Amino acid sequence: MPTATAAVVRGQGEPFTLEPVRLDDPRPDEVLVRIAAAGICHTDLSVRAGHTPGPLPAVLGHEGVGTVEAVGGAVTRLTVGQTVLLTFASCGECRDCRTGEPIRCAHWPRLNLFGGSRADGSATLRGADGSPLHGHFFGQSSFATLALATERNAIAVPDGVPPELLAPFGCGVQTGAGAVLNVLRPEPGDTVVVFGAGAVGLSALLAARLTPAARLVAVDVRPDRLMLAHELGATDVVDAGAEDPVEAVRELTKGRGAEHTLETSGQLGALGAAVRALAIGGTCAVVGAPPAGSQLALDVPALLDRVPRIVGVNQGASRPGRFLPALVDLYLAGRLPVDRLVRTFPFAAVERAAAAAAAGEVVKPVLVMP
Repeated sequence: MPTATAAVVRGQGEPFTLEPVRLDDPRPDEVLVRIAAAGICHTDLSVRAGHTPGPLPAVLGHEGVGTVEAVGGAVTRLTVGQTVLLTFASCGECRDCRTGEPIRCAHWPRLNLFGGSRADGSATLRGADGSPLHGHFFGQSSFATLALATERNAIAVPDGVPPELLAPFGCGVQTGAGAVLNVLRPEPGDTVVVFGAGAVGLSALLAARLTPAARLVAVDVRPDRLMLAHELGATDVVDAGAEDPVEAVRELTKGRGAEHTLETSGQLGALGAAVRALAIGGTCAVVGAPPAGSQLALDVPALLDRVPRIVGVNQGASRPGRFLPALVDLYLAGRLPVDRLVRTFPFAAVERAAAAAAAGEVVKPVLVMP
């Protein structure tokens, strides 16, 4: 059984602690990956805090990148030594998986969030003493020096790209960029408003720069994030702590409203504003995840009058095998500068990195493995 060092969360609200763990040997469809870097995402912190359901104790982490160290007997697409980017898990067998839509996998919640194990209930991780430990988080649990993934959620990418820059593509960049490129698809002259200038929101802004949209608006309450958004291509920024973002958007669009809004912060007030800021027939893409059970009141007559579309978007509606390599190519071409979002931390400083993320001091913290 392979052994590794992992950042373990023992209970709700408890810190990450580095501990030795044992991994199961790869099954026929699995790969063992030596993790080089792993991004910290809001979902990791939300599970630790108990806002998003997930079994503990566990090894979290779902933005891993590394090198294939071993492959199962049925693996044909990947070979030992390849650089792979890890992303969300899917079963590969349900109707949507078979038709190329893994994000709609019938078993998505269990495989990525709630199960803590493989689909058949078998563990991928144990403590050094053999005690049970939940793993398989987003099919990887990449807050560790080694991770087990399947061939489906390990995507080959070019060698030579710094792993700390690749890691965020597996979730944050994929989610934000995909919401714009795969779902909203702005047309010439459109206005796109991004609520929340975190890693997902800024990734969406970078992607929106690649479209023919005429106006790109970033909304946040942090002046430093709005300054960064402007540097990254926002044509306008709105400080939601100082002015009503709905009124600001209507003023910017001469009363029309925005054809597209994207809510990334997980704040219900921001989501309500994102819906109200739409032009007639506009689309609001919902990405931000508030605590489980959160509900939003909507003005139903306004829905009938203004006919908006409100669309939930998971992982950017991505087909990772095609979309992630395309995003990496855009980065290599200098057209998707996600390096502006990243700050690295040594793996031993995982708790400091998590605190910096929670405090908003860093856009995308990335753990670099020893």
